[in-house]
Amino acid sequence: MVGNMRQALHTLTIQTRNRGLLEITRPIAEWVSSTGIGAGLLTAFCRHTSASLLIQENADPDVRRDIEAFFERIAPEERDRYVHEDEGPDDMPAHLRTALTNVQLTIPVSAGRMALGTWQGIYLFEHRRAPHRREVVLHLIGE
Repeated sequence: MVGNMRQALHTLTIQTRNRGLLEITRPIAEWVSSTGIGAGLLTAFCRHTSASLLIQENADPDVRRDIEAFFERIAPEERDRYVHEDEGPDDMPAHLRTALTNVQLTIPVSAGRMALGTWQGIYLFEHRRAPHRREVVLHLIGE
């Protein structure tokens, strides 16, 4: 039986320093907890085409380093390799990396907490070299 369905919306602003994985689990978890919604579904949406979202292991930093190195190999930054270089040589590789990952995640919420696994964390994957101000829109629906 469905109880009193509610929803909450929030934009999380994240300042990146450079290319790489930045864990954002804690601010998302704090916001989820603050909504008072005990059971539901959280959607996290990255509003950019040169950054993305991942759920990945958050225990061993070697995992992050290996993921970052893998993306360097499959979408390398090389001048004149791509047609689209409007914002520099890291522009098109950033778009490719976003296309290969996700801009949206869906996570169940149970007992007022995200139902992530023991070693799972949520990451903003910045694909550009320069610092950027990124926005992740959070939408939680539930009861």
